[in-house]
Amino acid sequence: MPSETAAAPVAASSSARFLIVQGSLLAFVAGYVDVVGFAALFGLFTAHVTGNFVMIGLELAGSGEGVLAKLLALPVFVVAVAATKLAVSALTRRGVAPLRPLLLAQAALLLAFMVAGLLALPLQSADAPATIVVGLIGVAAMGVQNAKGRLVLGDQAPTTIMTGNTTQIVIDVVEVLSPGGMQKDAARTRLRKMVPPLIGFATGAVLGALAFALLSFWCVLPPVGILLGLAVMQR
Repeated sequence: MPSETAAAPVAASSSARFLIVQGSLLAFVAGYVDVVGFAALFGLFTAHVTGNFVMIGLELAGSGEGVLAKLLALPVFVVAVAATKLAVSALTRRGVAPLRPLLLAQAALLLAFMVAGLLALPLQSADAPATIVVGLIGVAAMGVQNAKGRLVLGDQAPTTIMTGNTTQIVIDVVEVLSPGGMQKDAARTRLRKMVPPLIGFATGAVLGALAFALLSFWCVLPPVGILLGLAVMQR
């Protein structure tokens, strides 16, 4: 009995570390795929889907090319999120933990994104049907990750859009450094949770850009491998 009591904190600490690593890897995937989509698909965001509205404004003020794909990104994203919600509800009713199936589903969509991109090469127009199809598959994949973060990993830091994370990190750093800070422990806890995904996202963005320049759509294989590895590691 004493050994079980002593083992509990160790197990809890190990689980907490795994969740931080998992969140960082998912953020890496989001930053990586978002940059690949932006570089390959004429400025289409796949993870930060609302960023497409900014790009629509820019393109309407310029050549007007690529507007259709960015307009379609939002409804496709909505469908992906809704489908993920329905899947989570169905899996939960059956007593199945939903995270592994969602990781596998996202991996399959990213693999389809890679294959479609390779088949569509060379991508010469933002308005070509093949370009639009490739982009919307990528948006669907990242829609699953966005929904997964809300539905299954809601107690963890967001892994797809870093604006909120960055804002909270700055607030918590100020709290920790302030002599009269009243919530230093809570701020430190949030920093431990939010800083690694921010680093993961930034690293993914840099490596995604370099990998796409070298490997074209073959560069999507590492994110697929990360998702499959996380799926295997789920308990």
